[in-house]
Amino acid sequence: MRNLITFGLDGEHEPVPKKIFMSDVVVTRSRSLFRGRKWNVVDIITVIWVVFVHFLTIFGPFTFTWGAFWAAFLCYALCGMLGLTLSYHRNLAHRSLKLPKWLEYTFAYFGVQAAQRDPIFWVSIHRTHHQYVDSDKDPHSPTYGFWFSHIGWLFDSGYIVEKYKERKNVEDLKSQPFYRFIRKTYSYHVLTFAAVVYALGGFSYLVWVVGVRITLSYHLTFLVNSACHIWGSQVWNTGDLSKNNLWVAMFTFGEGWHNNHHAFEYSARFGLEWWEIDLCWWFILFLEMVGLATNVKLPSAAHKLKKTFASDNKFK
Repeated sequence: MRNLITFGLDGEHEPVPKKIFMSDVVVTRSRSLFRGRKWNVVDIITVIWVVFVHFLTIFGPFTFTWGAFWAAFLCYALCGMLGLTLSYHRNLAHRSLKLPKWLEYTFAYFGVQAAQRDPIFWVSIHRTHHQYVDSDKDPHSPTYGFWFSHIGWLFDSGYIVEKYKERKNVEDLKSQPFYRFIRKTYSYHVLTFAAVVYALGGFSYLVWVVGVRITLSYHLTFLVNSACHIWGSQVWNTGDLSKNNLWVAMFTFGEGWHNNHHAFEYSARFGLEWWEIDLCWWFILFLEMVGLATNVKLPSAAHKLKKTFASDNKFK
């Protein structure tokens, strides 16, 4: 079957293989999320921050105002679509398009406020994921289980060091002073923004703009790492677990067309069919139309032919 992929183990504890619920994905490795592992300062800080934003979210129903809601929605669109999807992912990680430096840095700063680490870290992890997808060196493969691929890997920085010590795959960003500065001062930017939100809008805005917005952004983004390697359809022969998932795509500005993305990593367009909703791609088209996006990359017919399953080759 297309979805059933298992791998050998390299120094990992081997559990009894089992399928993830309602999928053909088999858990073939085991790594403890909390017990029996080393915790360093980065892991502890990460847990405290993630618990904090989830705790704030509890107050959402009791602090709702339309002003706070729309402020959170605007920040989610700016930080999620322009920051994470367009900047971190399509522009920086895959160089799917080229932007003027002032706009590249602006969108990247929006990504910083999504609170998913600095561009150098994020891009390095993502490039590692593509290089070792669903193998024992993948930072967040569901072959370790759903929860590890969804969020558990974030709390285990030792796992990243153990699996990929060098991480010299992001020299293009390290060579730029802007990204080095953001890397060194990342936490200050996120905390300063939270403080400004509280100062200007009070507790209700802190709850919605920081708590609800970031928590929602976390889990929707993480579903691309977890759900989109477990549930959905495989249109292209990528040799991995990547899936297209409509429901994830609808809430992540097109990121849920994940099998498309793994087939054509360089493509600025993830929703390759007319009906595959990809809001980020539509915004890229607008930027291209006004001359702000150039060198926008798309898959060729020849490449599509190469990635098509032999049994349903529609390009023959």
